[in-house]
Amino acid sequence: MLPAFTSLGHFSTTTMRRAASEFRMTVPWGEVRGQVWGPSNGRPVLCLHGWADNCGTFSTLIPLLPKDWRFVAIDFPGHGLSSHRPDGCLYTFPLYVADVRRVVEALQWKQFSIIGHSMGDALYPEMVDAVVLLDNYGYLPTQMTEMFKNMRKGINDQIHYDNKTDERKERVYTYEKAKERLKAANPSLSDPSADILLERAVREVEGGFVFSRDFRINLKNIVNNNIEQCLHMLSLVKARVMLLLAKDGLFKTFTLPNGYGDLIQKSWVDQKATILNIEGDHHIHLNKPESVASIITDFLQSHSPDETENQSSKL
Repeated sequence: MLPAFTSLGHFSTTTMRRAASEFRMTVPWGEVRGQVWGPSNGRPVLCLHGWADNCGTFSTLIPLLPKDWRFVAIDFPGHGLSSHRPDGCLYTFPLYVADVRRVVEALQWKQFSIIGHSMGDALYPEMVDAVVLLDNYGYLPTQMTEMFKNMRKGINDQIHYDNKTDERKERVYTYEKAKERLKAANPSLSDPSADILLERAVREVEGGFVFSRDFRINLKNIVNNNIEQCLHMLSLVKARVMLLLAKDGLFKTFTLPNGYGDLIQKSWVDQKATILNIEGDHHIHLNKPESVASIITDFLQSHSPDETENQSSKL
């Protein structure tokens, strides 16, 4: 078993109607942080946030889900309160997969469900009994002609960043300016939702606040998958899957090329996934969790995991 973790600090805030505990797990480069709700022997549910968010994105939703389930929501490395990856290290999809695997092994979960927002959706689907995708298809294919361009740019960007050690200075903001910056990058965030994410997205320093996330998460991802690879991975998924697609969400302004979105949706239909188009925006689960909580609960309750009663979270 992975050693390593383990500190749970109890806390609650006005933004949460249900108290959470702080999750801390040692990894070779520092620690992975997160939040935990529910009894250790409850049905295990792993909650995975989207790119540039943090586990606070689930803070309003989880209190509305069954209280006898065990929810673990992590900050991916380079996000929230988790440690940044070592110098010279790239942020890639396979490494995020490895992060999830480390967490699951440390928790000693043999079977679990996933609630995933954005990039969290596709990680280790074959290990889970059910997956809820929040405003995402689970896979975002890249055109073959762009894959090596992206790789070259990502490598060049990383080397350029590594060479700028003397120029890296954290910009200090007032809280309101930090909030403005966060909302400018995420127009779908309500004012209260921005405050929730900022609890883990900034840290206080002399003169104001700095963002806690690693700038390198903004560099071009060097590991991409083409449509054939995405459809093949999707075909291997054995879990029950539900896609909650917001009508004013990600795909209202972001269009996949060459009809890829239609191909992925058709493949999910062939896999007998549940696809629901709901009113709301990309952060509907955070802004208005009551609009999706019962849908998520009903879906997950419709599938009972085989081994829940025989495992408990090692926290």
